[in-house]
Amino acid sequence: MNRLTRTALALGAAGFGAWLLLSKRRPSYSFQDKVVLITGGSRGLGLVMAREFGRQGARLALAARNPQELEQALVDLGDRGVPASGVICDITDPYQVQEMVTAFHRHFGRIDVLVNNAGVIEVGPMEVMTLADYQEAMQTHFWGPLHTTLAVLPHLKQRGEGRIVNITSIGGKVSVPHLLPYSASKFALVGFSEGLRAELAKDGILVTTVVPGLMRTGSPRNATFKGQHRAEYAWFSISDSLPGLSISAEHAARRIVRACKYGDAEVILSLPARAAVVFHGVFPGLTADILGLVNRVLPGPGGIGTERALGKESTSALSESWLTGLTQRAARRNNEIGV
Repeated sequence: MNRLTRTALALGAAGFGAWLLLSKRRPSYSFQDKVVLITGGSRGLGLVMAREFGRQGARLALAARNPQELEQALVDLGDRGVPASGVICDITDPYQVQEMVTAFHRHFGRIDVLVNNAGVIEVGPMEVMTLADYQEAMQTHFWGPLHTTLAVLPHLKQRGEGRIVNITSIGGKVSVPHLLPYSASKFALVGFSEGLRAELAKDGILVTTVVPGLMRTGSPRNATFKGQHRAEYAWFSISDSLPGLSISAEHAARRIVRACKYGDAEVILSLPARAAVVFHGVFPGLTADILGLVNRVLPGPGGIGTERALGKESTSALSESWLTGLTQRAARRNNEIGV
């Protein structure tokens, strides 16, 4: 064994030992009577996380763009005995964000946890994506979390403790075909989240980067599809529904809340997502080549071209079949159907 190898092994062992020591010293964080602010909290994963935080005694502050969906979410939480308040807010607007945070702080008297969850999904080949699509994705997935973080940070720093959870995506670790604006913006959020953790640890604030794979939240019907939108919606909604390839929103929410509780640096949700991250890390070139082959079998650019259609406007026999039954049931549970 040469000197370089021995040095590398020694550094690895020292790093692992330091990690074990820090893990044992890090106490769990009780959510009892804590105020948890969740953006995009009116439906899908945001609502399921709100239920889970509420089950552990938290008070919920939900931010969302749609008034009807937000009202329905508050009714859902109220029926479960979870104290919750909501504010209409577009997180891409820093003025609205500051007003929202001020309103919640005035109402609850504190903010303890921020969950940056709001997101948009747009599916289609690169040929039909416009500059506006990239701008919208970046505004929602990078600038939005930046606005909310900067607005909440003074309150967390004043208390000398707190948690920030950033919901990124496997698309922020491995760029997937037909999701280019989404993946590019999620990569930006991953970088921001990881650097933010390093900078805020000195203030007693722990940041967790959540990397979900496919989840059965019911959200595909409210995602946006371009090009051959019916074919795009079919493959996307089927992938999102298959057991083994996807996980339930409830399981994801429990994992996320637990990671927040213990201040984990990162949690990757689902075995396929973890396998993809590891494989890409070891074989980045091969991963790109495989995804290039996958892209060849996905729908081409035709159809409605650069126009947009929601998933619920893009149904077909395949997307409404037994193959998507789990996602359809999740949509009904998680306020994705609408009121």
